[in-house]
Amino acid sequence: MRKRKKSVLLFLVLVLILSGCGTKSDVITITNVSYDPTREFYESYNTMFEEYYKKTYNKEVQVIQSHGGSGSQARSVVEGCNADVVTLALEHDISLIEKTGLVDAGWIKEFPKFSAPYTSTIVLLVRKGNPKQIHDWDDLTRKGVEVITPDPKSSGGACWNFLAALGYAKTKWSDENKQKEFMRRLYHNVSVMDSGARGATTTFVENGKGDVLIAWENEALVTMKSYAGKYEIVNPSVSILAQPSVAIVDDNAKANGSEEVSKRYLDFLYTKQAQRLIGKSGYRPTDKEILQEFGNEFDLSIRLWTIDDFGGWEKAYQKYFDDDAMFDEIYNY
Repeated sequence: MRKRKKSVLLFLVLVLILSGCGTKSDVITITNVSYDPTREFYESYNTMFEEYYKKTYNKEVQVIQSHGGSGSQARSVVEGCNADVVTLALEHDISLIEKTGLVDAGWIKEFPKFSAPYTSTIVLLVRKGNPKQIHDWDDLTRKGVEVITPDPKSSGGACWNFLAALGYAKTKWSDENKQKEFMRRLYHNVSVMDSGARGATTTFVENGKGDVLIAWENEALVTMKSYAGKYEIVNPSVSILAQPSVAIVDDNAKANGSEEVSKRYLDFLYTKQAQRLIGKSGYRPTDKEILQEFGNEFDLSIRLWTIDDFGGWEKAYQKYFDDDAMFDEIYNY
């Protein structure tokens, strides 16, 4: 009788194994740690990539997403978040991870366009009718104008916001003291400083705070579509070429056995199919032909400063965002 019970149990175990009850182990899982405003894009992109990977390699892959302020997300990876890839708001945040050894040196040359598959810029989002008549950066320094922008200590987008405004000041004045005074007056008008770009959008849109939101262009475009007829985009005369960066978190990917799929995941961002999705999601494709297809969506005439104009990210971060640097000087917490 005991032998019969053992045989039945063994048979049931074999049936479970052969019937595919372990199929979840056949699904390759990777984690993409990203910044705030990419939620909607990567939700669509991940589905596109999963379908492509299944069709091309006959293997199932599942992408798990994590979002937050770019600086905070970078720190979470340094502190142990098991990211296979990072798609963050700026090169400097990935460089911080590189310094720990989690990301291999030279990551910025691993993918085309210095590992920036899409770009954006910084615009001003105002309420319908533009009641405060905001037309350029100067107007954000006027008395009675309430500005919403996130905190550059935790948000990569906020760093781009700061540099876009500073680019305007540098265009207008060669005197660094005048530039600093302009930035001081602008940030004096900031009433709420959220930890990330999406939080700032929520404050402006859903909580009704502020007269103007300094925003990623893609975030402003998404808001315009989601709340038709309620907001307007003001393209300033001067802004900045914002270049979000992507990288494989090499140490994690090796440990997780996901190096190959992680590379293909980031490579796929440069395909025509993905570049069109990038454009539809409000980001500027780096493929010039695809970018021209969205010429009516983006104002391609804005004068754009680049991070190189500020000496590159390492110098810019030290000068403007480190403790006791320019941002701390002009903004009184």
